[in-house]
Amino acid sequence: MADAAEASGDEFESDERRRPREGDESDDEPPTLGDLLDELDEYEESLTDPARRERMQEIIETATEVEEPAVFGRTIVGFDRADLVEATLGALLFGIPMMVEGGTQEVGAFVATRPVYLVGTLAFAVATTVGILYVAEFQDVRIYKPLLGFLPRRLVGVLGVSLLLSLAMSTVWGRVDWANPWLAFCTCAVAFVPMAIGSALGDILPGS
Repeated sequence: MADAAEASGDEFESDERRRPREGDESDDEPPTLGDLLDELDEYEESLTDPARRERMQEIIETATEVEEPAVFGRTIVGFDRADLVEATLGALLFGIPMMVEGGTQEVGAFVATRPVYLVGTLAFAVATTVGILYVAEFQDVRIYKPLLGFLPRRLVGVLGVSLLLSLAMSTVWGRVDWANPWLAFCTCAVAFVPMAIGSALGDILPGS
């Protein structure tokens, strides 16, 4: 008897299934995969049975792998090796010109004497990356299983690969001298800005 009551509590009523969501109109654009994921997430939260919740999570993971034909507006969930490769290629595309351009070292020397400007430069890079990934809505990017419960994997991956590439390329190509570590870091930070932007675009524009 209790099991039946619990089961009924985990199910939507028939009229609730058919009732359109508040604010929805029949003349609006057709639903997207993102709309489906929103519905599934909402349904999962209503479930009380652990087995059903686990099954619903498997269904949601399957739904995130559905291919969408559009170039823009696709739903992107998670951050895997393919995303890392795309982010790396984007960072290289924007970063190589910075490595061969002498202006990078001049700007690095400038901000090295003005730490506030360096902080502003790094903050601009992070804010722009966040804007590209989550605000500009080139794609419907979802935060899935964040690191430590609050750090988006995609943001960490994009910024991390950009920073590592800026440090490695600047060092290997002789653009910095680590005998002066502060100046070297500031120069790498300048190269990091366009590389982070390129990495974000390279990651999400393919729609995966």
